[in-house]
Amino acid sequence: MNPSCRFASPKHTPFLRNSHATSPFFLRHSHRVNTLVPSPPIPTKPSSLSILRLRHLSSVKRFATLSSFAEGEAEGRKEGVREVNGDEVDGPAKAFDISSGTASAISICMALAVLSFPLMMKSLGPGLALKTRVLSYATLLFGFYMAWNIGANDVANAMGTSVGSGALTLRQAVLTAAVLEFSGALLMGSHVTNTMQKGILLANVFNGKDTLLLAGLLSSLAAAGTWLQFASYYGWPVSTTHCIVGAMVGFGLAYGGAGAVYWGSLARVISSWVVSPLMGAAVSFLVYKCIRRFVYSAPNPGLAAAAAAPIAVFLGVTGISFVAFPLSKSFPLALAQALVCGTVGAFLVDRIIRKQLGHLLVKANTPKPESKEETVHHNIGFLDDVAGPKGAQLEIVYGVFGYMQVLSACFMSFAHGGNDVSNAIGPLAGALAILQGGAMGTEIVIPTDVLAWGGFGIVAGLMMWGYRVIATIGKKITELTPTRGFAAEFAAASVVLFASKLGLPISGTHTLVGAVMGVGFARGLNSVRAETVKEIVASWVVTIPVGAVLAVIYTWILTRILSYVL
Repeated sequence: MNPSCRFASPKHTPFLRNSHATSPFFLRHSHRVNTLVPSPPIPTKPSSLSILRLRHLSSVKRFATLSSFAEGEAEGRKEGVREVNGDEVDGPAKAFDISSGTASAISICMALAVLSFPLMMKSLGPGLALKTRVLSYATLLFGFYMAWNIGANDVANAMGTSVGSGALTLRQAVLTAAVLEFSGALLMGSHVTNTMQKGILLANVFNGKDTLLLAGLLSSLAAAGTWLQFASYYGWPVSTTHCIVGAMVGFGLAYGGAGAVYWGSLARVISSWVVSPLMGAAVSFLVYKCIRRFVYSAPNPGLAAAAAAPIAVFLGVTGISFVAFPLSKSFPLALAQALVCGTVGAFLVDRIIRKQLGHLLVKANTPKPESKEETVHHNIGFLDDVAGPKGAQLEIVYGVFGYMQVLSACFMSFAHGGNDVSNAIGPLAGALAILQGGAMGTEIVIPTDVLAWGGFGIVAGLMMWGYRVIATIGKKITELTPTRGFAAEFAAASVVLFASKLGLPISGTHTLVGAVMGVGFARGLNSVRAETVKEIVASWVVTIPVGAVLAVIYTWILTRILSYVL
């Protein structure tokens, strides 16, 4: 049977009725999607997008979308995301199911905005000489280029698993992430940055060498952006922090000598290649095994999932509040605040789940004869394989964890915008300070409009190229469902949060990739695609060297250009 016709299968008809998915709109929409999926030949190169062709069910309630998963996880099949092996999708038009004309119009409007917005920013305000304004304008474009590539590559950390599991469509994920990434960059982005980013270079080595430092900062943005763009094209999730670190190291070694680099800091960054994925894989393995053991094997998996969700929210919100947003330096007060926030979050999630899935919970709680195929075996160990629930129970389980996954993705997206925008805005702010005669101390104040500019760059990159890496995170490493996706996201967020607080070397990208692999390992070694993992690890290893080499080349070019201009 054509995969695009699975929703029409009689096998799934009861779940569509329960999910209110038999509305005329749904039928029209489903029919339209079917016409878009031909039977393509098998390509010689795996497509980064063909595996991401989703049903557009935005008008259907969340549990309706998620209830389309009608097979148990033990069978490793997912019905909510259509897997079309070989349909080579080569642009945003096909990725987002819009016409090529619409995609071109969006690209043109975005390009005009990029060229015109800097002219309205205070950073190019009156009082500056024409030469300084032109160089500042070019500097802002360098910063935008880096931010664009952060959006194209790193935003997949937050939304890739949600798209891969079917909790969000690609269009929903991009629009949601765009709002949250921009908000995070503007509201939580650091207003104070260090000129020598990430503690990698010694600032005093470049005292009195403003032109060289300006060229180095701009070259670091260009070098990191170039490698990110290359990696994004092939769908490789790499660390944007490692990109900018590699570029700064290359510049420092070439123009400041070995004494200009904090080698201890560089060693910690390299160690994160091992620490991050291992910790992410270990925690996600345990989280997913807990779900299978205590939810899937429960007498009523649907009710067990509904009961587990508030507990997970309580733990997550309490930890986030205590570690990331303490209102007081006093331990008792900070702990009390975190517990209150966790309790409120758990209560709200419980009410939302029961409101949206209440009729299914009542139905699932009604005693009825069970067939032998639906009987759950309870005498199992923690590491034993557990067959997934079916029917209405599967609907509820995926509905609950679908909500949970969307919530975790939203938080990760907001936090990512506030954190990683500094990778683009830090060097940009330093370069602007040099051009405009600002104090070149260790700290530089970042204007709000520059933060907003970085947020806009992240959103633009996400909309234009973000789908490429989302495909890798969501589908190419292992098959994801709402339970698997939630386990990966929850594990990655927990590891990054607490490891960062403890000062351990952690990369968010590497942690999430490891977490996705950990979920795959929990289902068996064959559930993880080794070829994809090899490509990703290889891209991690070469990130810092490639960034360093590109930064040296770009600095050589820019120093000669700036020597004629300044």
